[in-house]
Amino acid sequence: MSADAQPATKPAPAPNAPTLSFTERLIRTPGALPGLTFLAVLLIWEFGTRVFHVPTYVLPAPSRIATGFDAVDPSRWLQHVWATLRVALLGFGVAILISLPIAIGLAKSRFLSRALYPLLVVIQSVPVVAVAPIIIVVLGTDDAPRVVITFMISFFPLVVSMTTGLMATPPELIELSRSLRAPQSREISQIRLPYATPYIFSGLKISITLSVIGAVVAEFVAAEKGLGYFIQFSTSMFKLPQAWAGLVLLVALSLALFQSVGLIQRLFFPWSLPKERR
Repeated sequence: MSADAQPATKPAPAPNAPTLSFTERLIRTPGALPGLTFLAVLLIWEFGTRVFHVPTYVLPAPSRIATGFDAVDPSRWLQHVWATLRVALLGFGVAILISLPIAIGLAKSRFLSRALYPLLVVIQSVPVVAVAPIIIVVLGTDDAPRVVITFMISFFPLVVSMTTGLMATPPELIELSRSLRAPQSREISQIRLPYATPYIFSGLKISITLSVIGAVVAEFVAAEKGLGYFIQFSTSMFKLPQAWAGLVLLVALSLALFQSVGLIQRLFFPWSLPKERR
């Protein structure tokens, strides 16, 4: 070896990764903070009702609400959940089928936008609770009036979000499509709808929770099954733990439907999500 040769130098050791604090680990762990917050609320709720001797008919403790689940047969719970779920999904499906063509018309035609949009706002401004008895009298007491009530509550966010998304398409793409003489159907299906997909799913997530509210409102007016009917009946009989148990199931159902819409978006339309959420 020559005198000018230098011994090989070892690479410098990589600096140690910074140690994350407990708070930072909680923030980065999915579901950790919401779960701990919910647990803390339950503990405070349980502790407060016991210390201050809050009557059950005013606010039952979470432990008493848990007994409300056992007081009802599981088959009856399934009947009530299915009745509410069926009406909510039917009204939600009708809202999608009607909202999409209306949104396309509003986005494509200024005439329709000026003519229909104020009417849609007026319909949305009508209190559905006040109109529900009239709908029941006109359509009867089967699923039809409950589906209509659910549709009335859930369709407006879909129309607004779909119209906004369809109109958010870059105008240069529309001009390019028209210069190539592409048919209107391809302009909508291959240009406008892909750009509108994030807006559409935002509206779907809002609408699916509103559909559950619509189903419950309809059950308050006229129903013999459903979680809304069960809560109203239990409250009238002063069975507050059972009523709260029904409310817990109602919230769980609404959250499950919301997460289902998000799951569909992640599985079939992942490109419509931000990169950090794919």
